[in-house]
Amino acid sequence: MTLSLWTHCQAATMQPHATLPYGLIADAALVVDGPVLRWVGPRHELPPDLASACSTHHDAGGALITPGLIDCHTHLVYGGDRAAEFERRLQGTSYEEIARQGGGIASTVRATRQASAEQLTASAGARLRALMADGVTTVEIKSGYGLALEPERTCLEVARALERTHPVSVLTTFLGAHALPPEFAGRSDDYIDTALTMLAVLHAQGLVDAVDVFCERIGFSPAQTARVFTAARALGLPVKLHAEQLSDSGGAQLAAGFGALSCDHLEWLSAEGAAAMAAAGTVAVLLPGAFYFLRETRVPPIDVLRQHGVAMAVSTDCNPGSSPCTSLLLMLNMACTLFRLTPEEALAGVTRHAAKALGLHDRGVLAAGMRADLAFWDVQHPAELAYAFGARPLRQVVFAGVLR
Repeated sequence: MTLSLWTHCQAATMQPHATLPYGLIADAALVVDGPVLRWVGPRHELPPDLASACSTHHDAGGALITPGLIDCHTHLVYGGDRAAEFERRLQGTSYEEIARQGGGIASTVRATRQASAEQLTASAGARLRALMADGVTTVEIKSGYGLALEPERTCLEVARALERTHPVSVLTTFLGAHALPPEFAGRSDDYIDTALTMLAVLHAQGLVDAVDVFCERIGFSPAQTARVFTAARALGLPVKLHAEQLSDSGGAQLAAGFGALSCDHLEWLSAEGAAAMAAAGTVAVLLPGAFYFLRETRVPPIDVLRQHGVAMAVSTDCNPGSSPCTSLLLMLNMACTLFRLTPEEALAGVTRHAAKALGLHDRGVLAAGMRADLAFWDVQHPAELAYAFGARPLRQVVFAGVLR
């Protein structure tokens, strides 16, 4: 047993129901045992026998330590960009109009299909490293820009490869039901048949951790979504949903009925949908970057989510069309300024609530038995992480107990 001790630090443990906001410990000690935390608490309460058993003592230099951040909704693997569409939207064309004219997701599908695995790995790796520079130690990566078996497989293989080459945990999500590919125009039910075949193959190859659907007017219907979710459940895979972004389709209730890990976007969420999510323990994933970039005006019903006790995660939604953002810290600020979350709610949204949105129970808070994924910050108070947009106060990261 090799134990290491970290002192001369503050710790924002992010434990729920803590006495102080953020679960803050002003003069903290953390004992790391391999890849997990052995002990966390005030330094003066550290048991002497445990302190003497530590073979390594690290001085954190007054840093604030938080759990490693978790980006629970990204589309990191894709080809090309959509800067031209950005210009068109500024000239008055809506996101939906562009999609219906063959742009939007379909344009990224074309670029992704044309890109090599090496090109996709290089571009996604650059995005991932930018996220890691913001203290991210766990990231979800969706497919959904291939929309055929081989390019979907390539995207998921790239995501898996990124985990092998970077000190970060990657969870993969099959989003085959992201948009209707051009070869299936007018045949959305036929495409769902194909997507289900893809899902079975890719799951058998160990490439899928969860399943997502874009349930929307320009995506797939609730009935089609239910078909995908039923297939996922038969494979033992958890589900999540792009829900209520552009309209209220009742997707949140549908997803909650399948015990979904999360419903994401939610600008048009109803009170009934929020109640269903609360009953199912489904997390609301807020995506302020997409809200900002698309110049939306309808804010997710934050007060309704609070009233029902729905956990709220925050994510970048990194993607080329509606949130080309690789800064999770910027999303903390936007969640506060645009959606009126408190800084403590925002930080919980990229730690313990983001972990719950991915079905992970071993990270997101600093406590004995949890993964030793730690972010060290040059700030005096946790609220500063949401306050100073554009700042990069990360000092260092410990990933699975190892200083990186």
